[in-house]
Parts: sequence; structure tokens; C-alpha cells
Amino acid sequence: MNRRDVVRRMGTSLAALSTTKLTAASLAATSKQRVLRIAHLTDVHIQPLVGAVKGFEKCLHHAQGLPDKPDLIINGGDAVMEAHGRGQDSVRRQWRLYQDVLRSENTLPILNCIGNHDIWCKQETTACFEAGRKWAMDELQMTSRYYSLDRNGWHIIVLDSVQPKADGSWYTAHIDDEQYHWLEADLRATSAETPVLVISHVPILAACVFFDGQRFAGENWNIPARWMHSDTVRLTNLFQRHPNVKSALSGHIHLVDRVDYNGISYFCNGAVSGAWWFGRYHHTAAGYAVVDLYDDGSLENTYVNY
Repeated sequence: MNRRDVVRRMGTSLAALSTTKLTAASLAATSKQRVLRIAHLTDVHIQPLVGAVKGFEKCLHHAQGLPDKPDLIINGGDAVMEAHGRGQDSVRRQWRLYQDVLRSENTLPILNCIGNHDIWCKQETTACFEAGRKWAMDELQMTSRYYSLDRNGWHIIVLDSVQPKADGSWYTAHIDDEQYHWLEADLRATSAETPVLVISHVPILAACVFFDGQRFAGENWNIPARWMHSDTVRLTNLFQRHPNVKSALSGHIHLVDRVDYNGISYFCNGAVSGAWWFGRYHHTAAGYAVVDLYDDGSLENTYVNY
């Protein structure tokens, strides 16, 4: 056998191997079925000014007008522009705008998550914070600030990222011990065969937090506990014990990124309001995510500029 014969035979073998792999990949791609399509709308920041109402309407029309329509909407938090520190009349007006748009322009079911801007608090006290959070829950028709449900073969967990500081002043981002123990029990009670999707307002893990403002100084990166969960290590350690946790969605930063860590994909899905209704925020335009969940536990997350 000369060198030309060897090269020819190797080429034939590689072509056969390549064909086998492509065929297997094609079969795998066609064998999985999408079971749920979600429109993840976060950081709407509705307000009476700067075209926010028309923008929110346009976003809802876009999502519901997709050729392949979503099955439900997840509101990722910060539905209103600003409740903290505002008078109650201002907050009522913002919530009324939000509810009016949903009532007239949306036909899809909604799962809700609480954002920091949703919580009214006039005085920096824990009692006021709790009352403000309850107000937001009532507006969003939430019976619990964190909860889970099963939908089309997936287990969806919605967390409450926003907690008052120990001194009662404004917020920090983590889940409190009561919520953590509930989450532990909820994951234990979920079949290992059931894929899990986690929703939070503040990112559990993100890269975009390093680009939100001047975060580097004096040879150190500085990421405030309001930008990303301060209990990231605790939560990722918990998720490691449950390989069926597949992905986590968040908003809050108004930027788009994806971090894959230890088998879990963390998506920060921009903002419906972009830069609070003033165009792009850095390089990210106003938008929402279309999230497709499949029966094999896989997920596709696509950011859409509406």
C-alpha cells in the first residue's frame, strides 16, 4: 500500500465517521420536543412619561404576535419605575398604568417575580419594607413572595431576591434563611428526572455586573450585593447537589449575558425598558427573551429586540 492509498482510505473512513456523527446529531435534534415557550419580560419600569406605556404595549404586541406564540409570560420584576421613596399616590398611579396595559393588551397567563423597584418604602425600616413588599404582591396577585409549580414536565421555581438590610435600610440581594430552607426542601421533593428552571429578579450569577458602572478601582473589582446575589456560592453549592437544575433567568442589570457554570446556564435577559425608556443601556437595546423548554431537559434562550 502506498501513501496515496493510505490517504484515500483515511479520507473515506473520516467521511463515513462524519456522516455517522451528523446522522446521530440530526436524530437527536429531531427527537426532542419543545414542551413550553416562555416570554421573559423583565424591568418594564412603567411610568407616565417618556413613552413607557406605548413601549410596553409594543412589547406585548410583539411577543403575542410571534408566528409561534408563547404559552405564558414571566414578569421578572421591576414592573413599575420606582416605588421606593415615592408618595403613595405616585406609586398607585404607576401600578394603575401597569395593570391597565396588561388588561387591555395581554391575553397570556403571567408568572410574577418581585423586583426592588416594585417595593414601596417611605421610611428606612424593616416594617415599612415588609409592608411595601406586601403591596407589590397584592398588585401582582401573588399569594407568596417565592413559590414553585410544575408545567409541561418542567419544575419552575420563582425566588424573592430582594431583602431589607439588617439595619432596616434599603435592599440587598440574596434569599433569606426561611426561603433557602424552603428551596432545599422543594428541590429534594422534585423528581431527579424533572428539569428545573429558576427565576430571580437579581442575577444569581452574571458577567454583565462587571460592566454596569465603574466597577474596577485600586486593583480590585467591586460588585455591590445589590447587583448580584451575595449568596451565589451557597446557591451554586445547593444546585450542584441537584443536577436537574438546568438554568436560571434574571433581569435587574438591563444587560444581556449568559454564564455557564457547573452544568447550569445563567441568563440575564436585558430589559423591556432598555435604558429606562431612553434608548439602549450601553450596548443592549430594549427587548425580552423567548425561552424554549424541551422534553429532554434542554433549553434555548433568545433575546429579542422588539
